[in-house]
Amino acid sequence: MFPDIEYLDWISGRPDSAKYDLGSSDLRRPFPDPDGVVPPDLADLPAPPENVELENIIAEGYEVESENVLVTAGATHANFLAVAAALNDAGEELNSVETDTDDSAGQQNPRVLVEKPGYEPLVATPRGLGATVDRFYRLQENDYALDPGRVSGATTDDTRCIVVTNRHNPSGNRAERETIADASSAAADNGASLIVDEVYAPFCENDDPSVFGGPTAAGLPNTVVTNSLTKFHGFGSVRIGWLVADAEFVSRARSIMHHVPAVSGPAVALARRALYSDIQLAEQSRERIIENRELLSEFVSGRDDLTGTATAGCTYGFFQHESADGDDVSEAAWEEGVLIVPGRFFDDRERFRLSLGLDGQSVEEGLEVFGSVLDEL
Repeated sequence: MFPDIEYLDWISGRPDSAKYDLGSSDLRRPFPDPDGVVPPDLADLPAPPENVELENIIAEGYEVESENVLVTAGATHANFLAVAAALNDAGEELNSVETDTDDSAGQQNPRVLVEKPGYEPLVATPRGLGATVDRFYRLQENDYALDPGRVSGATTDDTRCIVVTNRHNPSGNRAERETIADASSAAADNGASLIVDEVYAPFCENDDPSVFGGPTAAGLPNTVVTNSLTKFHGFGSVRIGWLVADAEFVSRARSIMHHVPAVSGPAVALARRALYSDIQLAEQSRERIIENRELLSEFVSGRDDLTGTATAGCTYGFFQHESADGDDVSEAAWEEGVLIVPGRFFDDRERFRLSLGLDGQSVEEGLEVFGSVLDEL
């Protein structure tokens, strides 16, 4: 029923094994001790008042009501619930027939439209839920910008939801709220939901005040926003995410979550502490973004053998070598202990994703070794 997700199988264990991690995109903070629970960077932060629920903290950040927020076990869990709730709209039953085919009664499977290039799990999850997955292109010649016209043109009467990322994964391109609103209108015109994965939305400069990112799609009609503590805040071990949508959609997603309960009380407590001190933590994260983005820009601009854009405010990007494909680059780098993600996991075998999430010194050392790898290619 659920297809293998090759990228997650491939990446599992590699960040810990790599000598230089230039593949992980989260702004990783220290993990708890092996016998501990609390990440070191949360240990000395104040706990919020007992009457301040996590949903209220998130809702305030997005300027919505708490009924518009559902806390999940990370962004992957949020995306799963969002797609499932969209497919299950109006009592539509999910099924487990083979994807891209009609069922035995001659009825079309519900359809899900996903950006391309894109993050593999966002394609695999709808297929696992029995949907037919269609794709629309974010064109490389347009720096992978989101084109609402392409969204509208690829949407059909059977499309139940449209899935995009903002910032785009893997390119880092960021769409403004007006562009997302146009895509939302295209979804609404066909009775579909627009799901916007915003885990990279906060990757921006200090003049963007919200820790949830600027801009956000929260509050747009027919739109669901997902996010987590993993990428920007760097607390992947806490495993907390959320989705933001209208109250009816949240209620539907909560009902589906009864089938996959996975949110722990200790994780919620740690997330409350993190988001209650979000301004302090966000400042630390944005300092790393500024430093690493500069390192990324200098590295790419200093090499004649690479093409691709180091987008402003973003610490990752999608690049191509003049004479080697993404697998060749990744394998050559791995032989020298450098983790680079091949582009085949993002629908483009010619490219690779370079992600500078760790501290500046580690990144700088890794880029020096990676440069030597590219020289040998």
